[in-house]
Amino acid sequence: MGKRNLLVTGGAGFIGSNFVSYWHDKHSEDNIVVLDALTYAGNLNNLSSLKDSPCFTFVHGNICDRTLVEKILEDYSINTVAHFAAESHVDRSIYSPETFINTNVIGTFTLLETFRIHWLKHNQSSDYRFLHVSTDEVYGSLSPEDPAFTENTPYAPNSPYSASKAGSDHLARAYYHTYKLPTIITNCSNNYGAFHFPEKLIPLMCINILLGKPLPVYGDGQNIRDWLYVGDHCSALDTVINYGVAGETYNIGGNNEVKNIDLVNIICQIMDEIAPSLPVKPSQELITFVKDRPGHDRRYAIDSSKIQRELGWKPQATLESGLRTTLQWYVDNPQWWQPLLSEDYQKYYAQVYG
Repeated sequence: MGKRNLLVTGGAGFIGSNFVSYWHDKHSEDNIVVLDALTYAGNLNNLSSLKDSPCFTFVHGNICDRTLVEKILEDYSINTVAHFAAESHVDRSIYSPETFINTNVIGTFTLLETFRIHWLKHNQSSDYRFLHVSTDEVYGSLSPEDPAFTENTPYAPNSPYSASKAGSDHLARAYYHTYKLPTIITNCSNNYGAFHFPEKLIPLMCINILLGKPLPVYGDGQNIRDWLYVGDHCSALDTVINYGVAGETYNIGGNNEVKNIDLVNIICQIMDEIAPSLPVKPSQELITFVKDRPGHDRRYAIDSSKIQRELGWKPQATLESGLRTTLQWYVDNPQWWQPLLSEDYQKYYAQVYG
């Protein structure tokens, strides 16, 4: 493959912006166009280091806007789409599911269909790629004894969020099988790292510790997640775009299964070490159990042996090293997260945690 002209949807969000910075550093000759609607979780500050790069363009708009998507594909001769744009927070999907269906299902359909027509115009080039970035939540919930999710695990989504992502996965798969559009699907476990919106577990705990606020833990805290450092996720996606097989699905995990309550305790220990003059110390005193989320999946675990075996990728960060890097970033960058704790965010927080 020669030069890639890359369209990154949702590139001002958490994983998307980390991926854009990673790709720009690693493939400096490629052109990157970011399309982002800048909803509450999209933040142009995430991309500030690239604003003067001649290889970077930002377009403010919605993936459901077909005319805009067609124009971007043509104007920038896009041959690769990395599709991150999604509503992704389970709690928000419980309160407003319609937004999730519009963005995750209709938006993905719009991108696939416009990219298909664009690809046909360009003689169905074998160099084209459509990477659809998805989640392990489409597979449903595991019991403690169950083996981890593989690419062949049947879909059983349990929230409006995971159902909308499952729908978008099925569309991406269907576009390969029906039209031979070179789509690849990745399903990842929970990401963490810099530029993560404060509603998500790790940044929420970190910021609340810095502010001396309660650390809300759902139910009994025994829910288990596999955690993937965002830098490892970016390197996996790079591998998939360049070496993955069209029509295939690859699971991407961090090999870091941990109970929520244990994760919160580790965060407290690290924060007590690295953060100067905390309002409450030890910060474990802030842990507060709250009413469980409706339909809360008990356990997720990813078996990423396929991508390791077939493409030679494996995660580099341990949970300890990834968490230290991440938490230090939040300690050092209050100017990034403080403006996000808006009145709207406070209302949402009160609605979820009471």
